[in-house]
Amino acid sequence: MPWRGPEYEGEVPTLGYDVLDWLTEYLVVPDGPSAGDPLELTPEQAQFILNFYRVDPTFTGPAITGRSLVNARMTNRGLLCRPKGWGKSPILGALAIVEAVGDVILDGWDANGEPVGRPWTSLGFKAKVQVLATAEDQTQNTWDPMLEMVRGSEHLIDDYGLDPMETFISGPRMRMEFATSAGDTREGGRPVFAVLDQTEAWRESNGGVKLAAAVRRNLTKTQGSSIESPNAYAPGENTVAERSFKAYHAQQKRLANPGSRAKATILLDHRGAPESVDIYDEKSLRDGLAHAYGDSADVNGGWVALDRVIEDFWDPDASVEDSRRFFLNQITSREDSWLSMLELEGIKDTAKTVKPGEAIALGFDGSRGRRRGVTDATALIACRISDGHIFEPFPTSVWEQPTKWPRDKVWSPPVPEVEAAIAKAFATWKVVAFYADPAGWESYVAKWEAKWGANLMVKASREHPIEWWMTGARSIKTVKALDTFKGAVLDKEISFDGGLYLTQHLVNARMVPSRTGVQIAKRTPDSPDKIDAAVCAVLAHQGRLDAIARGALKRPKKKASVRRIR
Repeated sequence: MPWRGPEYEGEVPTLGYDVLDWLTEYLVVPDGPSAGDPLELTPEQAQFILNFYRVDPTFTGPAITGRSLVNARMTNRGLLCRPKGWGKSPILGALAIVEAVGDVILDGWDANGEPVGRPWTSLGFKAKVQVLATAEDQTQNTWDPMLEMVRGSEHLIDDYGLDPMETFISGPRMRMEFATSAGDTREGGRPVFAVLDQTEAWRESNGGVKLAAAVRRNLTKTQGSSIESPNAYAPGENTVAERSFKAYHAQQKRLANPGSRAKATILLDHRGAPESVDIYDEKSLRDGLAHAYGDSADVNGGWVALDRVIEDFWDPDASVEDSRRFFLNQITSREDSWLSMLELEGIKDTAKTVKPGEAIALGFDGSRGRRRGVTDATALIACRISDGHIFEPFPTSVWEQPTKWPRDKVWSPPVPEVEAAIAKAFATWKVVAFYADPAGWESYVAKWEAKWGANLMVKASREHPIEWWMTGARSIKTVKALDTFKGAVLDKEISFDGGLYLTQHLVNARMVPSRTGVQIAKRTPDSPDKIDAAVCAVLAHQGRLDAIARGALKRPKKKASVRRIR
């Protein structure tokens, strides 16, 4: 029979409940005051497992059709990003064990419409599980508790015939191992599950990027899955953790597109302390740590002693940025970043809506095809005049080159679609200012000026009401506009909708000194990390300020009525 259907709004079937029962039955706490007791997970840890083992509710089974495996698991790539000491490694060690011997592949539904799983080995696979890192001491974070959980459970060893050795665990048609080899030497394996530990330290220089790519290719062959367990990454280092976060956000962009057939195969579990935490105020810091650690914090019934964390946080030898990343789980910025994710979180407001007919300013930055690297994005961003709320006006307001675009072909943005979006903005709202960087779009900007320029309250210049060159003679004004925008963000004078493209482009922007002051630019000229929506936000914000200077916020005076006296 099929799945029974949801019993509450948003319910999705999952093998996670069976996995949780299996963990409780077979595994023990590996160390600490509760060592040897049955393994009990916190509600947050259990919820991650429920989410990771979600299955397709339309699956009819069985798992094997002909010579092919039909893996109905919805997630094949997980990111568990929680603060240091939260309990990431023991959980992943436990999941590595259950993936090797447990019922983790959906085969159908029971008489009550509940999911029924089978182990990998029953489907003809040799269940190979790997714990991976770029250095052996990293692998031990997961491997050591994993080994102790197996050795501490005679019930597990007897039922599944496991033989736990120091460097591997073997059993009938299964093997668990840790490895630290370079990426090219991991090619060709057939794992069904992999743990990628501390991927915030996996770089190109230490072979981490190549290793992650090789393991994911190997998992594709078996339709297996992986989980990363990074601490909060440092933006701009291009680590595996940073790449995975970007892959998740790219997935969310695709899912947000109308008519998209994308699937949510990447699961992200990340919770950091709020941006508002004052790290020099003990109560504020303690509250922030309690939020980040959740039910692992001692104040919430967990094991993480916040008093000790605060002592380490305030250690004079400790880096503030590192402490934010490791303990508050905050993704901090590079020194040359223009704006940080924390600063943007401070002005994000997803509840605000901009009604038709409200006064707005528009910012536009266009691109055309380029022969080298990835074509820059084309973007249209709006700013409400009344309160400075910045937003992506439509589901598609930023046009980027697809990630899998053929290298030998030049990508160009869909001009008719871009022009239709601009026309729709003018038809939907009262546009009082429209500033556009015309590079590569000169003829189109001229056409827009002819169509709408005369009706704009404020104009970029007398001759060109829309055209705003970001460089050249206007660079002084550009520097001032950038500085004003950044100040408005830091002082929380404005808000933004948290749009995925806009957020990423703002974070991507790097400060670059110039003759006229600080400008913004990409990390490198050929970087695929675009900033065009950030430029648009600055232009729209400047348009708002110029409109306010022209009286856009003033209410029109009512004409006095005159009564004739006869």
